Amino acid sequence: MTHHDDDHDRGLAHDLETMSRQLLGRRRALGLFAGAGVTALLAGCGGSDSTASTSSTSTSTDTSTSTSTGSSTSTGSGTSTGSSSSATCVADPTETNGPYPADGTNSSNGSTSNVLTLSSAVRSDIRSSFLNSTTTASGVRVDITLTIVNVNASCAALSNYAIYIWHCDANGDYSLYDLPTESYLRGIQVTNSSGQVTFTTIFPGCYSGRYPHIHFEVFSSLAGATSGRAAALISQLAMPRSECAAVYATSGYSDSSRNLGNITIATDNVFGDNTAAQIAAQTLTMSGSASAGYTATATIGLAL
Repeated sequence: MTHHDDDHDRGLAHDLETMSRQLLGRRRALGLFAGAGVTALLAGCGGSDSTASTSSTSTSTDTSTSTSTGSSTSTGSGTSTGSSSSATCVADPTETNGPYPADGTNSSNGSTSNVLTLSSAVRSDIRSSFLNSTTTASGVRVDITLTIVNVNASCAALSNYAIYIWHCDANGDYSLYDLPTESYLRGIQVTNSSGQVTFTTIFPGCYSGRYPHIHFEVFSSLAGATSGRAAALISQLAMPRSECAAVYATSGYSDSSRNLGNITIATDNVFGDNTAAQIAAQTLTMSGSASAGYTATATIGLAL
């Protein structure tokens, strides 16, 4: 049982002592009032949050719509600007870069693949190969705008950061690995003053054992994007299930519909252990149609 030690439970002697202190306090207060100016008295009544009257009403700011106005500098060559789409954001979890990154961390066909050292990899339209062929990957077009923010600076946009993305084609194959002569569906860009980049690509297929996704790595600068080992964040984006179903019903994605039926985000071995907020942040927001193509957006949060 919890015992409350209230003042009215301490007996007559305590009451007399308390009354004496209160009387002395009133006399001192009257003396202070006589000696202090009105301005000083009003200033004293303001108080701090810890001494404010309990009858006052506190108001809170809706952080979901407020924007960051201050500026901060982050590590590396990239910078945090004062602009931000929202003051509420989520730090993306670190995920595996998988077996097909071509970022210098593994080998492909007996040699180390690293497109991050190539100036030709800096591009916005990643649908075509840029090394040994000019083949264009077929599939439903998707224009993806990604916004990079610092979650520890009121979601301030991170300009001059580099982001590298890659994903499988409509058949679930990866260039430079499953398809050694192709280099499509890979590219890197630098964020603008709003922390944004836009890639033009295709909707990735769904292969057995994984929920449909796009890989990405974020670097503090393009000059620093020499290897996946230098990344500030390695993670993945998930495709919305309703759009997956619509795209996989079209020609060119013959195996994807069946593979999608065997997996969900919750059962995926990458996304499955994330929180609901993280999964929501990692899932692209899309509009459009399988026939006309889609536009997609996502905010990628870094905890700098």
